[in-house]
Amino acid sequence: MKLARAIAHAALAAAAVLPLVAGAQDFPNKPIRLLIPFPPGGGTDFVSRVVASSLTDVLKWQVVPENRPGASGNLAVAQAAQAAPDGYTIVMGQSDNMALGPYLYPNVGYDTLKSFVPIIQVSETPLAIVSRGAAAGGTQLLTMADVVAKGKTADGLNWATAGNGSMGHLFGELFKSNAGLKLTQVPYKGAAPAMADVMGGQTDVAILSVPSVLGLSKSGKLTPIAVTTSKRVAMLPNVPTLSEAGIKDMDTGVWLGLFAPAGTPPDIVAKLNAGIAKVLQMPEVREKIINGGAIPVGGGSEEFAAFLRVDYPKWGRVVKDAGVKLSQ
Repeated sequence: MKLARAIAHAALAAAAVLPLVAGAQDFPNKPIRLLIPFPPGGGTDFVSRVVASSLTDVLKWQVVPENRPGASGNLAVAQAAQAAPDGYTIVMGQSDNMALGPYLYPNVGYDTLKSFVPIIQVSETPLAIVSRGAAAGGTQLLTMADVVAKGKTADGLNWATAGNGSMGHLFGELFKSNAGLKLTQVPYKGAAPAMADVMGGQTDVAILSVPSVLGLSKSGKLTPIAVTTSKRVAMLPNVPTLSEAGIKDMDTGVWLGLFAPAGTPPDIVAKLNAGIAKVLQMPEVREKIINGGAIPVGGGSEEFAAFLRVDYPKWGRVVKDAGVKLSQ
């Protein structure tokens, strides 16, 4: 009798597991919505569409990109947090909303660590510290040693960014704190006006994404002083990293990563991770992302989760120490 009950219990347990296994094997059997938090034409949109089209072409998954801009990129993320946890709604999170958004804005509608399951880190876009180039009449700030020396003077250093709450802004706050500099942020509405005032001598330096400064750097109107990632970047191969320039433990980039709502079954997350990792390793996909100004990453879901457990609270401390609060 005991043996019969044991067999019956085992059969029931196996039956309970079968739907999950079948679900993973059958996934996806309908279109996957990929929510993009920003309008068409930007870097996040570009990388999202490269990934979506590659999954459709290579794996025959039907991945449908949907631009859902609004609330400084937080609208789409909040919508994804409320979606059914079945793998059929995912979102392309970015460091500006996933690492900074919940700290900067009131009531964003999600918690980065609690509301989502990280699927995979897709890419990283390096930032560049640039000064007025020789072609624009600038010759003063050529190295990070020059930047630090200027930041320690009585007048200090003006630092142009693409806006309050941007990764360039918060990186500047972290740099100011770590290096003990007198640093004044000058926020602009985007990279173009920030670069214009650096070239015109109204601001000393700017920290902006590498793709945005590339053209003016090649023309000599801007001087790239350093990149903020741990390795040099192919687009500016002669520009040192911060570490090479003597600034340690400040590696920073604007990252993109895919997330599913919390509660999505682990086998579904694993299948999504494996599929996306496969296309990110393809030379033609990597070339497209690199040509778009980003660095493909990849890796496992838990690897991305471990990264977030360090990155997310780090920026929370920076925002709190700087006293930055924004309205959407």
